[in-house]
Amino acid sequence: MSKESKKAEEQVRLCYSTWARSYHADYYASAGAYPPVHQDIVRDVIRRSGAHTLLDAGCGPASLLRSLTDLGLQFYGFDLTPEMVVEARRVMKDVPPQRLWEGSVTDPDAYRAPDGSAKTYDAAICIGVLPHVPESADAKVVRNLYQAVRPGGIVLLEARNELFALFTQNRYTHELIAKRLVPAGALGAEGARALEAMKQHFRMDLPPVRKGKSGEPGYDEVLSRTHNPFELRARFETAGFREVEVLFYHYHCLPPMFERELPELFRRQSVAMEDPRDWRGYFMASAFIVCGKRP
Repeated sequence: MSKESKKAEEQVRLCYSTWARSYHADYYASAGAYPPVHQDIVRDVIRRSGAHTLLDAGCGPASLLRSLTDLGLQFYGFDLTPEMVVEARRVMKDVPPQRLWEGSVTDPDAYRAPDGSAKTYDAAICIGVLPHVPESADAKVVRNLYQAVRPGGIVLLEARNELFALFTQNRYTHELIAKRLVPAGALGAEGARALEAMKQHFRMDLPPVRKGKSGEPGYDEVLSRTHNPFELRARFETAGFREVEVLFYHYHCLPPMFERELPELFRRQSVAMEDPRDWRGYFMASAFIVCGKRP
């Protein structure tokens, strides 16, 4: 493992170690949280695939697995954070504890069940993990997921949408323009001044930085990258996946700065927009799932 990956994983463990008991309630069950629409996307793809065995790579406190218990699947899962594994075992009482274990998505050996009951699976999901993986390890994670499923098996990998920044009109927009779209190095001093002046057109104070609990680093204080859906789809295809599809979720009917001003309208219309295959998802959805089949 590279020093970069090792450092990132150490910070992620610290970030999530105090979330084990409250993570599901905060992000899935809270009345104030956005509806977990990605659960329906995952459920639909898994159900239609006819899978019997499912691996959750980066399972956390079994947030996704606990919503799929009625599908008659054999569950397996691993997570980087020991406290998350403990919580997953507590929640998933019908799953043998040895089928929920500690492991890193960058380690190919972590994808094999320690009890020897499974080396490959009909389906694998990886939700909420890729943002915390260094760019240098992206290809390795995609390759590991490919190897984790049998021929004909499917993989669902979730990411934060980099292109959403074109819609947000905040500091993310400026960062995307300055770091990814504009060849700043070729523009010289005048170009640098133009990029600096551009900040006045965006809400550079938004979004607020998410802090951690009990003195631990928060989500925005550890590596939490976004991904370009075009590039991640291409990475799937390069790895050998077929029937690759990008499925968008968590739409925003207006730039997110308006949510506080128009909370009811914002939530109602955003939920009404939810359609994983709507082209507007490339810009108005903050997250997406790439789905592919191993031939």
